[in-house]
Amino acid sequence: MRVIGITGGVGAGKSTILSFLEKDPSMKVVRTDETAHKLCEIGGSCYEPLIEILSRDVLASDGAIDRKKMAARIFSDKDILSKVNDLIHPAVKEYVLNDIEKEKNTGVYNWYFLEAALLIEEGYDKICDELWYVYADQNVRRERLKASRGYSDEKIDSIMASQSSDEVFRKYCAHTIDNSGSEEQSIRELRELLELG
Repeated sequence: MRVIGITGGVGAGKSTILSFLEKDPSMKVVRTDETAHKLCEIGGSCYEPLIEILSRDVLASDGAIDRKKMAARIFSDKDILSKVNDLIHPAVKEYVLNDIEKEKNTGVYNWYFLEAALLIEEGYDKICDELWYVYADQNVRRERLKASRGYSDEKIDSIMASQSSDEVFRKYCAHTIDNSGSEEQSIRELRELLELG
């Protein structure tokens, strides 16, 4: 089983690539954002420790963590943000490592794709066989973010400034999928990569 990390800047179209991969029964796709949400649900390994950090004020009436309240609490206090990151990032990585091991043993999948915004920063390059970079021209990314998420230029500037540069992505990634054009074109590039593997 090949373990491939999928990364790229906001608006590059990683979801398009992952949706295509998910349709193939020989491929497993894991998004670390979704994994983090699962670990923060009632019964998840991060649920109780999170309440200790954030207090019970972030709970909804059903006892689940209210994501909006959590976000408001985290982004108003850098110290709390740091504590939450120190809790969640290692827990997600541990989950992923265990999941990769489990899937290697079951032998169901030929490919295991792992998507994370901070793939490089969090050291996932040491876990994956290769990293693949989903690239899109900055103007294309801006237009997508305005159209799909309604983001302002200021918000887009702020997110882009906090992410790795094109140079960093290209330095760490073995392959680049150019997702600036049509979906068909990107899928064609992706198919070629899968055949190489």
